[in-house]
Amino acid sequence: MSKQSPYGAWESPITVQMVAAAEGRPGHLGAVGGELWWTEPRPDEGGRRALMRRTEDGTAVSVLPPPWNVRNRVHEYGGRPWAGAILEDGSPIVVFTNFDDQRLYVFEPDRGGEPRPVSPAPERPGGLRWSDPVIDLERFEAWAVMEQHTGPEPTDVRRVLAAVGLTGRGEAAAVRELTDDAYRFLTGPKLSPDGGSVAWIAWNHPHMPWDETELRVAEVTGDGSLAEVRTVAGGEGEAIAQAEWSRDGTLVFTGDRTGWWNLHWIDPFTGESGTVHEAEAEFAGPMWDLGKRWFQILASGDIAAVHGKGEGRLGVFDAWDRKMNLVDGAWTEWAPGIAAVGDRVYGLAATPHTGYEVVEVDAVNGTARVIAAANEDIVDRAYYPVPEDRTFTGPGGREIHAHVYPPRNPDYEGPEGELPPFAVWVHGGPTSHVRAVLDMELAYFTSRGIGVVEVNYGGSTGYGREYRERLRERWGEVDVEDCAAVARALAAEGTADPARIAIRGGSAGGWTAAASLTSPAAQGVYACAVVKYPILDLSGWTGNGTHDFESQYVYSLVGGPDVLEERSFLRSPVHHADRIEVPFLLLQGLDDEICPPEQAERLLRAVEGRGVPHAYRTYEGEQHGFRRDATVIDAVLAEHALYARVFAFPGPDFELELKP
Repeated sequence: MSKQSPYGAWESPITVQMVAAAEGRPGHLGAVGGELWWTEPRPDEGGRRALMRRTEDGTAVSVLPPPWNVRNRVHEYGGRPWAGAILEDGSPIVVFTNFDDQRLYVFEPDRGGEPRPVSPAPERPGGLRWSDPVIDLERFEAWAVMEQHTGPEPTDVRRVLAAVGLTGRGEAAAVRELTDDAYRFLTGPKLSPDGGSVAWIAWNHPHMPWDETELRVAEVTGDGSLAEVRTVAGGEGEAIAQAEWSRDGTLVFTGDRTGWWNLHWIDPFTGESGTVHEAEAEFAGPMWDLGKRWFQILASGDIAAVHGKGEGRLGVFDAWDRKMNLVDGAWTEWAPGIAAVGDRVYGLAATPHTGYEVVEVDAVNGTARVIAAANEDIVDRAYYPVPEDRTFTGPGGREIHAHVYPPRNPDYEGPEGELPPFAVWVHGGPTSHVRAVLDMELAYFTSRGIGVVEVNYGGSTGYGREYRERLRERWGEVDVEDCAAVARALAAEGTADPARIAIRGGSAGGWTAAASLTSPAAQGVYACAVVKYPILDLSGWTGNGTHDFESQYVYSLVGGPDVLEERSFLRSPVHHADRIEVPFLLLQGLDDEICPPEQAERLLRAVEGRGVPHAYRTYEGEQHGFRRDATVIDAVLAEHALYARVFAFPGPDFELELKP
């Protein structure tokens, strides 16, 4: 029998320690011979990423002990940090990037010894970075994206494809640059099955990789250099997100020429091309980091692909019947990181009541099973939230997609006549999306009687190019309007208490949360806000005001240099702090290169002494996004304490000082 208790005051078995332990998910799956390898988060070890290996007996073991941290900072967000191969004697060899020094290392785990650096030591800390490698056993080299920081400013940088010999010890002479730096950005190389050709994706500012990219191809000469370099697809408004070689030497790639990221093919030698599978569904997504794999070509010639409209389902495209068949199983969401070994597919799959697990799919007989990172119910699933996939109506009748999570706890119900408080969660990006999968931080709040709605506002991916370009030059308007429209709708229908609605987000979501406090479009909607590592001044988030990857992103989101200053003044919270009337919490990593602390500090100076209750909590050693368990715990408790103070219910044992 459930007890009546005020919303927000419900007792829950979901602790902040559980939230911290669940931070992050496995990633960067890949095959080394017949074995599956991947990386896993270790929030209790300073947020490092461990390299894992599934041995023949099915045991998952860590390949490298602490403090090895298999991660890199190319584009600041990083990318695929490792590659593996099998030597002639049948033993594995792996190359990986180590986060602390950003160097490329080689390791042969079955032969003993320690990892050995093969890339040069940078002139300045972190000044030479590597990502998305492959191993060329014929030349015994690693080929990868090399990012070289040439000066003190974030935009003093060049990127090329480069080869590093695996027999040396990091001498500068061991590096061969394979391309010039005519393109600002590149993905890692893909060698053809015969080793005679190589393909990669490239683009230049002001484009982002979801705006326009080119598929580049070159021939590999006898001495390992590249010849006949050319663009074979993309450009002219098309964004290519992934390309893979088939056994017959054609390239399969995802391009959005139809308005959706669909599967296409091209013969790079004849120029012949066509569509593999066309549908109103996305077979790719935003390339925020390098090495994402939405599809893989199987030994049979069939194609396994993560795809959907507003979701990511795994299917296998039957190359003979020209039909996409969904993989059976309870999993409702698959991450863009699949690997293939023969006709077996490995991926990361989740549901609204399970986190991401490593799943093996036999594409021949259609069976699927969890083989690693298996979900363990640390509490009864009755305490987990259940999403309601909703489509709301925004200004002008436009559609807004969202996941609504009402409060849920089997032990409690709210008092008769009381409506629950709600928090609008805004995803980052903003060219990104949020999926309906188990999030222990979200469950922490819903199990205490606080509802959550995650809004895939206009500009989000997953719904075609037209939907994601709705934000073009209107960032700070469409996102704010869409979130406010959802909040108002929940209040109007009696789902949420209109006097107790919060907004929270990190990075670009932090921008929308803060902008919602100063925009007339959201006036009176929110009672408080949680703003994490945000952008707060658009004109200051260009050039050397942020990192190189996003240094011109704002031009497509807000407008070019001729209008940026004016629009920035109209939309940026730092210029309208006098409009902020409700309490807010600001959380910031002090080592953040993407959204530096200076922006947060400018807002604090603007509200100082105005009588608006606020708190500012900073975290040493944290970059963009929080990875350490102590940080995650502090941030969740601070957010909970703010809601308790503003929404008037008993809060956690946590001292949150709100300054006027």
